[in-house]
Amino acid sequence: MLCATVLLAGCQSLPASTAALTNADAVYQQRSPSHDGIGKVYMGREIAEVMGHLGAGWLERPSREREEQPQTLIKALDLKPTDVVADIGAGTGYFSFRMSPLLPQGRVLAVDVQPEMLEIVNALKQEKHITNVETVLGSVTNPNLKDASIDLTLMVDAYHEFDHPREMMQAIVQALKPNGRVVLVEYRGENPLIPIKALHKMTQRQVRKEMSAVGLTWLETKETLPQQHILVFGKQGV
Repeated sequence: MLCATVLLAGCQSLPASTAALTNADAVYQQRSPSHDGIGKVYMGREIAEVMGHLGAGWLERPSREREEQPQTLIKALDLKPTDVVADIGAGTGYFSFRMSPLLPQGRVLAVDVQPEMLEIVNALKQEKHITNVETVLGSVTNPNLKDASIDLTLMVDAYHEFDHPREMMQAIVQALKPNGRVVLVEYRGENPLIPIKALHKMTQRQVRKEMSAVGLTWLETKETLPQQHILVFGKQGV
């Protein structure tokens, strides 16, 4: 691997672009993919495969209200009417459209890396006559948000699929306002009885470890949902 060569040669002699690549190699490890994984390991966790836009119907399934209690989650966010919220991995806008009525002077930025998902959001936005939801096409390393522009970033069952979690979270931290919050909602990896594939669940310990690595401080965990953690973080030193 390149990182092994660098340890022998000394990073100070490498061009900046090569040193950046080396740092990325040091953050991630590669192995044979397990079932539902991509074989890329970050901080001891194999990254899960992404659910593509062909699974959009599953996001809008009627049973989701009963299984996940989305309104309980929305209430737990403690949104202010003026908040600017980034819904990262927005998919069909399931949560974007549920937050928008609570933000009459604010807005929701529905971010996704799949243009097909954003097309669905835009179609629903027109159908529902909603004006404070905006779509943003992100990349696997950057949500493409302005610096210091976001009050709250929400990721619902999305973070565990990020192809480049370190880079993505660093960009999200950069986009947060000084008192901004990051909220991750993940199926509880501690509970083997929750009928979700193992790589699509996360333990609270793992989430806190990965958020600490990018300069976020754990504020609280709310266990008000039937099957998922609600983990709340803020910038360190704020």
